[in-house]
Amino acid sequence: MVVHRSTDEESIACLRSLNGNHPGITCVAVDVPGQVAALNAGLAGVTNDVVAITDDDAAPHVDWLARIEAHYLENSDVGAVGGRDCVAHEAGAPRKDRVGIVFWYGRRIGNHHAGIGPARSVDVLKGANMSYRLRAIAGIRFDTRLRGEGAQPHNDLSFSLAVRRAGWKVIYDPAVAVDHFPAPRFDDDQRGARLLPALTNDAHNEALAILEHLEPAGRLFFWLWYAGIGTRKLPGLLQCARLGFRRPAIWSELWPILRARIQASKLAQRRSTVRKA
Repeated sequence: MVVHRSTDEESIACLRSLNGNHPGITCVAVDVPGQVAALNAGLAGVTNDVVAITDDDAAPHVDWLARIEAHYLENSDVGAVGGRDCVAHEAGAPRKDRVGIVFWYGRRIGNHHAGIGPARSVDVLKGANMSYRLRAIAGIRFDTRLRGEGAQPHNDLSFSLAVRRAGWKVIYDPAVAVDHFPAPRFDDDQRGARLLPALTNDAHNEALAILEHLEPAGRLFFWLWYAGIGTRKLPGLLQCARLGFRRPAIWSELWPILRARIQASKLAQRRSTVRKA
């Protein structure tokens, strides 16, 4: 199944030419902007036991589906399986054994592109390389509240955490691999650039996904960590103090990023209240 924009004439022409030799391809056109709408449109047409998802700038290895299937057959408690996305320009990057972790207070470790070691349970899979058992995602869809006109960052984070909250195991296996060639984006979220709209979208979406996942004590420490310390990309007070000498403009990012997280917190609290009711 290939999901594409209804206005993407180049992709439509390519798919028409492929369908002559591969009649099993299903094409789904979407008009609503953003990756969330595209992902949900694809999920709406899935009827198999498992859906495997990759991006338009990734190429799965030939054994990708076979390795995914093996995990689902081995353990009926597994609701999601993903693996390493081998990023082309980071071929020599150090390998990591801690991948896809969300700590009890919300700090997040990715490293999906650099994972080593055996298959293990994690909290989060990466969008370029993830799959889900359909029973595990019954009633779950990608969050339409996420901000952004194109990439809508952290849609994979919120989806994986929703599967975890439903009681399913999420498995990361470095051998379940795709080659990833990060492509240019056509919105505010430009790779390698620090554009304020992209930073605030990132901060909002990350906070929304994580705060809905945390217990009350974890939410308190979330604010201590992200507002007080933060990360190099999304700085809090201490990161601004540490990096401000070299990048004075970082201080102008602090309040917009914090405000975006506060707005996300209000949305997360609203959803939490609805669930309790």
